[in-house]
Amino acid sequence: MFSVSEIDRLSEEFESKSPQEIIRWAVDRFWPQVALSSSFQTQSVPLLHMASLIRRDILIFFLDTGYHFWETHMFREQLASHWQLNVLDLYRDTRWDEFARQHTRSLPLDDPNLCCFIHKVQPMQKALKDMKAWISGIRRDQTSARANARILELQDDGLLKINPLLNWTKEDIQRYAREHRLPAHPLFQRGYRSIGCAPCTVAIRVNDDERAGRWSGHEKMECGLHTEMFRQKDLEPDGTPLDK
Repeated sequence: MFSVSEIDRLSEEFESKSPQEIIRWAVDRFWPQVALSSSFQTQSVPLLHMASLIRRDILIFFLDTGYHFWETHMFREQLASHWQLNVLDLYRDTRWDEFARQHTRSLPLDDPNLCCFIHKVQPMQKALKDMKAWISGIRRDQTSARANARILELQDDGLLKINPLLNWTKEDIQRYAREHRLPAHPLFQRGYRSIGCAPCTVAIRVNDDERAGRWSGHEKMECGLHTEMFRQKDLEPDGTPLDK
């Protein structure tokens, strides 16, 4: 649909556009084959709010890993009901069920990369197969892996990833939330600044980096949705690549 040079040009142009303008462009250009992904934590709420005002029925993917805090599920239900969001829960492939049941407690701690691949990367890959565009809420100031991201990123399979909040900062998120009186995740005030799955998330101190509580004790800062792991199409149950 777009050449690489056109995507590069638009990506540069969008650096000076508001997130709402970028979302509106994505919806107008790709509807209905456009979806938004959200973890339903505090930092995710502004993007959900913007998108719902532009197109109430935009499809929102939520990765139900089976490891979420109870508070995350309740917050998801609260927002979906209050804003009438079109949320679709994504689950791991059933062929992993026996393996996951055998390693329910140990997998997130012993091999968080494999756990993320099974419960996040693969389900998202499958859900996006019928989409032309994927709107994510990543920001450059969150991790080193995201620092060099582009607002428009063409994936290997032709899917266009769109990051409308990319050049926003933590302060921008907080300001938008205050201006629109947006709710915060129930665990946010208890020190959980970035909230993922319960086994891999801990509370942090006020002055810590907002993602310091993710995968504590591991050299891991990303679940894989926004790294090279997303290019990996399949794995054996032991975590090795599956030969095609």
